[in-house]
Formats: sequence, structure tokens, C-alpha cells
Amino acid sequence: MTTLSISSGMRSWFAVYTATNHEKRVAQHLRVKEIETFLPLYSATKRWKNRTTAKVDLPLFAGYIFVRIAPTERIRVLEVPMVYSIVGNRREPSPLPDAQIEGLRTALQGRQVHPFPYVKVGNRVRVRSGAFAGLEGIVVRTYGGLSVVLSVDMIQKSVAVHVEADELESCAPGMALSA
Repeated sequence: MTTLSISSGMRSWFAVYTATNHEKRVAQHLRVKEIETFLPLYSATKRWKNRTTAKVDLPLFAGYIFVRIAPTERIRVLEVPMVYSIVGNRREPSPLPDAQIEGLRTALQGRQVHPFPYVKVGNRVRVRSGAFAGLEGIVVRTYGGLSVVLSVDMIQKSVAVHVEADELESCAPGMALSA
């Protein structure tokens, strides 16, 4: 991942660490302040103690939302209730590559996604066709099929996206994929 300079006035994407279960409320507060937000959601069926079930939209990355801000707008984000910090090193927030956010947006369009444990090991693959062409991740078996795990390293969170084996190619030269 390349380091981006945030000293300029350009807007960049940042991960914002929030109180868990308050992501939607935080995103709403930020939109009221006219700050561009991205809160990836997935659908899940929840069952309560009284045995009722409902389909609900939950944050894909519990405790995180993404904002597109200029470095000078940092305080406006930190003033929002239930925002703990903007992810970065000890001195300053670290911007995320635009391509990573756009990749997540693409992954959410028309595909079934769900949270997945952050992983660093496994076969690294590149999606060579379809809506995800060019995205890289780790291939795993889930729900009787194949998924590619796309990771946001800065917040140590991942998302699994269902794919077909013929959509994948190995990132390491000379390595063959086995399904």
C-alpha cells in the first residue's frame, strides 16, 4: 500500500473508529454536517429471544465507517458523538487509497457479501473478469463455494465475496489455483 500525503487540501478517504452498534447514527450525524460518508452494509436474518426473525442491514465492518474529508475537516468528524478516532499512526490520520473504497463499493453491488475474519495467509488471487476485475484478495472456501476475502489492512477487517473459480488468477507467478 502506498503512503498518501495528507498535507494538501485534497479530500481523501479515512476510516473512522466508532462505538459498535452506533455506526448508522454516526454516519447520519456526519451527513448532517455535509461530510461524505460510506457505511458498507450487509443483510442478515436476526432471531430474537421471543423467536421473531427479521432481515436487518448491519455494518460490514463493526465499529468503522469511512469518510472523505480534507485534513482540515478532521475536527468536524471528531466532534460527532460516538466517534472515537480517525485511524492512523500516532501523529496523524492515514488516508485509504480511493481504489480500495471503490473496490468495496463494487463488491456490494449485486453480490452477496458478509463479514469475514481478517486473514493474512492463504492463496493471494486477482479477480480477472466480472465486476471485480483487478481486485486482489485471498481465496477461501465458504458456504460450499469459493469466496475472495478482500481486506482493509489499516482497520484489520475483511469481507468475503462469492466468486467462481474461473474468475480468478494467482497473483504469484507460476502458481496454479486449485479449487
